[in-house]
Amino acid sequence: MMFGKIPVPDAEGAILAHSVRLPRGSFKKGRVLSADDIATLAESGIERVFAARLAAGDVPEDEAAGELASAIAGHHAEAAEPFTGRANVYAGSAGVAVVDVDRVRRINRLHESLTLATVGAFETVEPRQMLATVKIIPFATPRAVLDEALAIAHEGGPLVSVAAYEAHKAGLVVTRLPQTKEQVIEKSIEAVRARLAAAGSTLGGHRVVGHDIAEVADAARSLAEEGCAPILLFGASAIVDRGDVVPAGLEAAGGEVVHLGMPVDPGNLMMLGRLGKVPVIGVPSCARSPKVNGFDWVLQRVLAGLEVAPADIMDMGAGGLLKEIPSRPTPREGQAGEGVPKIPSVAAIVLAAGRSTRWGADNKLLKEIAGKPMVRHAVETALQSKAGPVIVVTGHEADAVRSALDGLDVRVVHNRDYREGLSTSLKAGIAAVPETANAAIVCLGDMPLVAPRHIDRLIAAFNPAEGRAICVPVLSGKRGNPVLWGADFFADMAALTGDIGAKHLMSRYSDVICEVEIGETAIFTDIDTPDAASALKDAG
Repeated sequence: MMFGKIPVPDAEGAILAHSVRLPRGSFKKGRVLSADDIATLAESGIERVFAARLAAGDVPEDEAAGELASAIAGHHAEAAEPFTGRANVYAGSAGVAVVDVDRVRRINRLHESLTLATVGAFETVEPRQMLATVKIIPFATPRAVLDEALAIAHEGGPLVSVAAYEAHKAGLVVTRLPQTKEQVIEKSIEAVRARLAAAGSTLGGHRVVGHDIAEVADAARSLAEEGCAPILLFGASAIVDRGDVVPAGLEAAGGEVVHLGMPVDPGNLMMLGRLGKVPVIGVPSCARSPKVNGFDWVLQRVLAGLEVAPADIMDMGAGGLLKEIPSRPTPREGQAGEGVPKIPSVAAIVLAAGRSTRWGADNKLLKEIAGKPMVRHAVETALQSKAGPVIVVTGHEADAVRSALDGLDVRVVHNRDYREGLSTSLKAGIAAVPETANAAIVCLGDMPLVAPRHIDRLIAAFNPAEGRAICVPVLSGKRGNPVLWGADFFADMAALTGDIGAKHLMSRYSDVICEVEIGETAIFTDIDTPDAASALKDAG
């Protein structure tokens, strides 16, 4: 890759390394300069630009990032569309992150142009939480480097995946000594119940017994016979030896102690065992507190269906000093994944209220394209993307439009004022967007060629913190639809009047507009007339 100042006449096809301010607007970093762009720069009196030009054997940043992200994503993990050389991988389920740390290191040692960051191995994750991010540092990486990274990613099992939590019915044995207070018993039960609930499991049964080997054995055996798994043994006194009451009770029930103790503080006095095929965990006294401890690490893996061996417990020492780390979330104080990067929550608004005046007497949205109503194409595209929920705004012939969407999981909002223009439908759609949404993408019901990947690419580009709060699809510098708007602009959109859309706001917020190159004419293809529909049919 060549990088540096390039004379403007020679810069066609080069990638801008720095944004360029123009008399009207600007060309932003990362723009691939077209012939029209070169003419605009020359007319603006700009003689040279800082830019990059790819060489033979270079893989463009988005292509490279996307390939590697797709290669590393395993079970319950999904790669998002790449943008600006970054492709993120998100969790598709709550559970425990499984990361091959050795392969991550090997990929990062290949070449400075290619980087991979992941969450820690065996961290708990929530749906939509970011698991990993691939970032190409310059505008490209050598094909040989990428191929080597892909080969590492394809070795063995998935490089990054999620062991999803399974719904368990756990059993709990709590022991008491003569001096044990009732509130301590209740606190022990509720602490365990809360931890199970946080991982999607329940407390199927519990026994409160004396701190006695035989009583522990009988209680553990009866819970196993009832189908409880795992079984948790919460002693009134800490486990300090394999001959202590709790481990001895497990062995008396016919089970075995797999490992005693762990290099995690708090949580040192945890016990792992088995009763037949049922995992058994001796719960340390620190688990009465909601703060994270070593017991949580073992319990979470068990509830996610992961095998826990003695070596796994012994390896928990690196990073196992939890006592002085108050920022870690707890089962009661915060959900796993709280405060970490997540895929943006982006609603989709499909505008389907218009009167189709250019079409004639019929409603164009109900006309069939490739065997289904035009509006159904647009709505199904939104449903197949990463946007959600999907909100459909009806107006003209609302009942017929709703019928055309029969069976689709959408929220239909009727705009009684649709005759007053496009702004009224936009208002109705924005009013229906959940308060938790970070953004909304405004789709048009008469654009049947827009694909889910186009919407996903706009979502991948959205990052208000980096100045990308309005994401517009472009082809060779020409803007199209749909457009993604950050939640900060909802109030302005709701204040519009007349037959205008939100694009009229773009001149006011040009500094946070991100143009996303789509490379397809689908972003311009709206079907306004029967002739346009016929041309589309002939082309298809």
